[in-house]
Amino acid sequence: MLVSTTPTLQGKEIERYLGIVTGEAIMGANVVRDFLAGITDVIGGRSSAYEDKLSQGREIAIREMEDQARRLGANAVVGVDLDFETLRDGMMMCVATGTAVFIKDQY
Repeated sequence: MLVSTTPTLQGKEIERYLGIVTGEAIMGANVVRDFLAGITDVIGGRSSAYEDKLSQGREIAIREMEDQARRLGANAVVGVDLDFETLRDGMMMCVATGTAVFIKDQY
């Protein structure tokens, strides 16, 4: 499955547009991770615990979006947008949205 943030794929011809597809991931953060991230915020630096959670959420959201595209008969998703939000109680959400398309084989 080709996935791109661009509206087209260079050198590929989009044969059919199959619709908008999405994937969501809502990740919980735990007390220990929140405490360690708070210390990192005070002393400076990067919070690897939260970076790992964001990365995991992104991967899940993209995978769900790809699965939805496959069910529509797509072999690519174009115009992908990733949104990250923080929710109450330390929850993080990642949403991946794009357009499922079928591209012609160029072989």
